[in-house]
Amino acid sequence: MKRNVELVVISDVHLGTYGCKAKELLRYLNSIQPKTLVLNGDIIDIWQFKKSYFPKPHLKIIRKILSFATKDTEVYYITGNHDEMFRKFTDFELGKLKVCNKICLTIDDKKTWIFHGDVFDASVQHSKWIAKLGGKGYDLLIIINNVVNWFLEKMGKEKYSFSKKIKNNVKKAVKYIGDFELTASELAIDNHYDYVICGHIHQPQMREVVTKKGSCTYLNSGDWIENLSALEYNDKQWRIFYYDEYKHLLTDDGSEDIQEMDNSDLLKIVTNFT
Repeated sequence: MKRNVELVVISDVHLGTYGCKAKELLRYLNSIQPKTLVLNGDIIDIWQFKKSYFPKPHLKIIRKILSFATKDTEVYYITGNHDEMFRKFTDFELGKLKVCNKICLTIDDKKTWIFHGDVFDASVQHSKWIAKLGGKGYDLLIIINNVVNWFLEKMGKEKYSFSKKIKNNVKKAVKYIGDFELTASELAIDNHYDYVICGHIHQPQMREVVTKKGSCTYLNSGDWIENLSALEYNDKQWRIFYYDEYKHLLTDDGSEDIQEMDNSDLLKIVTNFT
């Protein structure tokens, strides 16, 4: 039986890259029935898009999103830097699917500001080629990491994350994450928001930020490459959902809701957008 959830936020899926955990994400999406689904940027990785690599599990994610939008779920597709090409379709609506750059929602009388967060990244704004090169390097690191983890699992040992180790030990990376969270929170406080929700930095988080001007709750949905995380809001409470913690509880009916559209049709849609 599917779980009813008031609001779900996912980001940084990076469909079309080798690091994307599409099968796990599909299992999660098949286990829930959200009233509102927010896709907070970098869902399809246009920067690294290749027609030669867009496997069926990745296409099924698009199928599932369209399925939500054709039924009872409000779906917001907020554009990020890796899918910035979709920004020319801002304010486009298809059924209950809306493409936008940011959204402002009122959740139980709390003002909520949701955006991807790449606006804070100088490398994206001013040296895009460096950011794209970094994206390719990150994808290669994930491929190598997946191979290493395959061998570790075969030997009965715990998985290891190269990029998490780098982030946690490099002072500049730690400072960048801290600065990102503080900047987003300060802007939210200045504009009288109770919640600010971002993606972009692949760092799941939920914490209170207090300044001289006030306070807000900062949240980050993480990613579906390493953390396999999402934000859920239900019964007036936020929580970070981690796939690895709850996968044994997921009920996946495996249903394919849009029977009239096959995978080749979906790939044509993606190709036409790019």
